[in-house]
Amino acid sequence: MGVQKKEASRPKKVPGNLKLKGENFYRDRKKVQYINMLKGGRAKHDSKGNLVKAAPFQSTEATPARIEPNRKLFGNTRVIGQKALDEFREQMSTKINDPYQVLLRRSKLPTSLLHDNTHIGRVNMLQTETFGDTFGPKAQRKRPKLNVEGYDQLVSKITDSEGTYDHKKDANLLANQQSDFTDAARDWYFSAGTSKRIWNELYKVVDSSDVILHVLDARDPEGTRCRHVENYIKTEAPHKNLIYILNKVDLVPTWVTARWVKVLSREHPTLAFHASISRSFGKGSLIQLLRQFTRLHSDKRQISVGLIGYPNTGKSSIINTLRQKKVCNVAPMPGETKVWQYITMTRRIYLIDCPGIVQFSSSDTDTDIVLKGSIRTQSLLSPEDYIPEILSRVRKEYIQRQYQIDKWDDAHDFLSELATITGKLNKGGEPNLHVISKMVINDWQRGRLPHYRAPPEFSEPLPKQASSEQTDAATEKATVGADAEDETMEGASDNEEVESKRITLAELNINQIFSKIPVVAEYLPVDLEGDKDLKALEKIQGEEAAQKSNKKAAGKRKREAEVADTSDVEADWDEVFESAVKQDVG
Repeated sequence: MGVQKKEASRPKKVPGNLKLKGENFYRDRKKVQYINMLKGGRAKHDSKGNLVKAAPFQSTEATPARIEPNRKLFGNTRVIGQKALDEFREQMSTKINDPYQVLLRRSKLPTSLLHDNTHIGRVNMLQTETFGDTFGPKAQRKRPKLNVEGYDQLVSKITDSEGTYDHKKDANLLANQQSDFTDAARDWYFSAGTSKRIWNELYKVVDSSDVILHVLDARDPEGTRCRHVENYIKTEAPHKNLIYILNKVDLVPTWVTARWVKVLSREHPTLAFHASISRSFGKGSLIQLLRQFTRLHSDKRQISVGLIGYPNTGKSSIINTLRQKKVCNVAPMPGETKVWQYITMTRRIYLIDCPGIVQFSSSDTDTDIVLKGSIRTQSLLSPEDYIPEILSRVRKEYIQRQYQIDKWDDAHDFLSELATITGKLNKGGEPNLHVISKMVINDWQRGRLPHYRAPPEFSEPLPKQASSEQTDAATEKATVGADAEDETMEGASDNEEVESKRITLAELNINQIFSKIPVVAEYLPVDLEGDKDLKALEKIQGEEAAQKSNKKAAGKRKREAEVADTSDVEADWDEVFESAVKQDVG
């Protein structure tokens, strides 16, 4: 034996089964395995090209299959009848579709029986039509597929179409095709927020979150909803809890906030919020709700809360409000958050900030995208094209008060007057419409021009799943609390008990007193007429709460006086949890 480094490291006595094929003085065992890995994965052929040994997982030979032994194969099987299965599906479908109930644990719950598997495999077209019958000289001409059953039906269909035909609307005619101009290409900045990288960041946040907060702009809640993401969570991740956060409620009247909370609460729990480190609204209610979710998910050491929504809706500002300090970069312009980031709120609650996403919608025009705040005004090539829509959405009195302009004929006249007043002029005294248009759009996005989208009428009642407090959400209450309960559900058969832990989010009341919202925007009395009714309903609701508390305290005579004095004042979670974050952050 040699005394070199490789020879010295070899064992003195090599067993027969230890030596690998190809292992010698020049190649040790590790090197041989590496070479075999490079050579592997290929089929072996002889000199004539015949297959000698197939590549791994490419052999067509059917080897005998072997079933893994399991003791359950020899036990009693569980059988369910069709009637019991239908009852189970009906009962579970009503519970699963209820946004105010959460399924916490699935121990033996056969949720796969709720939906039938409708997976359609790949169709082998060659079994239906051979290649020779479709192409080539022997191709057989097939009968065309028509939407009619017979010749008479085809004739009647053609006769009806002749009566409604208009040659002026026929785009196939050369006379109707205008060749003088073509549609201009869409500007590049309209694709902001729709890139594949942004959506990958979104799906990372959705996959990593236990609770998802969908942040909406109170001035246009329906326009800032991402319905594609909502449908994705409902179908692909139904175990995740979705909650609406109606942000920027300080820019709309109080009654508008109350009514939008009522409308949105029909689908998912909704909270009103005003993001501000010094003077916020809804912070205590949100903290209380997240604490309830930590109690519900007691099997986890911590929960992750993801914030998603359109750009410039205030996702990062909400995180800063909850932490009471600047932990995320914020700016009054879209696109400030580039990647997702984790922020520790408490020892058991982690927040995930997500970049703003823009949902593609065929109904949204370029003007709608710009006015939603999804595009930076610095990038707009022709911002003066969007001023007429702003003038139509904002009351004339607000524009006159903001810019000190009394009369104008059209958008061009308005911009010219404003440029003259502010001194935005080019050489020769011509108004700089480009710069002044950007200034007006910035005022629109940052709340200097009061505006809001009116909530729809309330002809339909709220679903029964919502509590009575949630039904009166338009009168200052948004009940989205939770208390954990263990229930036993009867599922597949009568003798089988399926255990699951469910929670009703209306069990614990988290009351929001909307009259405490610090509304910054100055509205006219015409827009604030609904606040009077709101305060009257709030007073009636306080009296009802006083009566309930008096009934509960009927057996405690010593505390009747205290209850009578304090029952009129409801608990304000913003005051209760003012310093909750400071105590929990370690």
